[in-house]
Amino acid sequence: MAKTEFKPYDSAEYLNSLEDIGYYLEAVLEEAGDDPAFVAQALGNIARSQNFSELARRVGMSREGLYKALSTDGNPSFATIMKVAKALGLKIEFHAVA
Repeated sequence: MAKTEFKPYDSAEYLNSLEDIGYYLEAVLEEAGDDPAFVAQALGNIARSQNFSELARRVGMSREGLYKALSTDGNPSFATIMKVAKALGLKIEFHAVA
């Protein structure tokens, strides 16, 4: 019997359009609760689905600095989050829920 090999699931492999990215972020924000690191990691997944070096250039950071900021151990500033969103072609919006 042939041995089946599996590779770890990577969200970045499935984020092929702005529409995919938008749906992904909506799901992330619903699941994140009060965990900003979860959102930062999701932005890192999105960034990896794109040209990461070009994105870092547009954000004004080194590739390594951006990778670290958007990692599970990163703690990016809100300014960095805003710059990454804009460089990805995204807009952050807030809506009243009450």
